[in-house]
Amino acid sequence: MKFDFHTHHERCGHAVGSVREYIEAAIGQGMAMIGISDHTPFFASKEDRPSLSGSMARSEFPAYIKEVLQLKEEYEGKIEVLLGIEADFLPEHLDLYRSVIATYPFDYVIGSVHEFAGIGIYDSEFWEGLTSVRKLEVKNLFYDFIAQSAKCGLYDILGHVDSLNRYFYGYPELRTEAADITLKAIADSDVVIEINSSDDNWVPDGYFLERALHHGVKVTFGSDAHEPERVGEHFEAVGRHLYDIGYREWAIFRNRKRLMVPILQ
Repeated sequence: MKFDFHTHHERCGHAVGSVREYIEAAIGQGMAMIGISDHTPFFASKEDRPSLSGSMARSEFPAYIKEVLQLKEEYEGKIEVLLGIEADFLPEHLDLYRSVIATYPFDYVIGSVHEFAGIGIYDSEFWEGLTSVRKLEVKNLFYDFIAQSAKCGLYDILGHVDSLNRYFYGYPELRTEAADITLKAIADSDVVIEINSSDDNWVPDGYFLERALHHGVKVTFGSDAHEPERVGEHFEAVGRHLYDIGYREWAIFRNRKRLMVPILQ
């Protein structure tokens, strides 16, 4: 079974293509399931759209839900379309996000960390200015934030875990016991982590996934596609990679319920 649970589209302001185009691309890839999971609006902001390139407008959110549900019905029998969402982990606004998300019939919710302790995950310039000791402290802070997101109970999937691998040079070589503490928290919380194949630089890396398997952490796949032609990218290669590590199954979702399916069939 081929699937992809992490895709974006034009509403978020930093992806291209309509929801329909992503579904059609998935059909062209022979996929059985395609999850649409654009970024939530900034629900806590007084502005309808505080960032034109950061997320969809709050006023667009009901239209997003309606469109995906209509397309789910339209494409029934051709491909299973899933209603998902990617929500930032914002501890100070958890109750607000929880109440909004509970209003809609999502198949799954991805929780992602894009900022932690005032640090942006894309801020490689900030990272380069740190001492080696401070870099380790920052990595530990990031892992603690991931653990908090797992424990909060809002998410079914944790998105691009260990994403700092992509942006912070030398990050993977900084070994810390915080990784195992975080993975144990994820396992205890029974949350799934995705293997995110975006940018041809998969995260998490093999070391982290080996530790994840050791702790019993379940996995799924998300391309994080921001262009329709990248839907499902590297799906087969990621599956083989996981199989080589020792995984034999990964997770799919419907109606916020998880089902484990074989990786290689």
